[in-house]
Amino acid sequence: MTIESLELSGLSLKDALDLATLIEEEAHERYLELADQMDQHRTPEPARFFRFMAENEAKHGAELSQRRRELFGDAPSEVRRSMLFDVEAPDYDEVRAFMSAREALNIALRCEEKAHAFFVAALPHLTDVSVSALFAELRDEEVIHRQLVGRELSRLAPGPEPEGEAFVDDPNPQ
Repeated sequence: MTIESLELSGLSLKDALDLATLIEEEAHERYLELADQMDQHRTPEPARFFRFMAENEAKHGAELSQRRRELFGDAPSEVRRSMLFDVEAPDYDEVRAFMSAREALNIALRCEEKAHAFFVAALPHLTDVSVSALFAELRDEEVIHRQLVGRELSRLAPGPEPEGEAFVDDPNPQ
């Protein structure tokens, strides 16, 4: 998770809303990419869950964007997507062919924990009270998201998880 070229201590509320929206957009797009990848590997349960997470991220991003428009209208954004990477989005290398729904949920749980850690780490560096309040709100929402994923995990029937090596093909002699 990285935030480049962005000084958190000088972050305005407009910039904080833009940053938060971009974080949600990045996570939304990554979840859709992973869902497509799972579809290609014919693993529908993880694909379905990644799409569910993508919808949640899109909804949250739209709410933040609306809030930004209400406060700041069409004022140009100073925060660009290139300034952040993997704040909440799942890592590309976490997903593999034939993963289970439990593994997909565990990836989502790690993403929510990663986002929570970002907002917790950012809070001491913020000087604007309204930005601190927004980041505290976002930190608390990540706790709710972790609980949502935890509930989904608890609904899964216990069972052995496939070993990653179980799906590795032996090399074919040529």
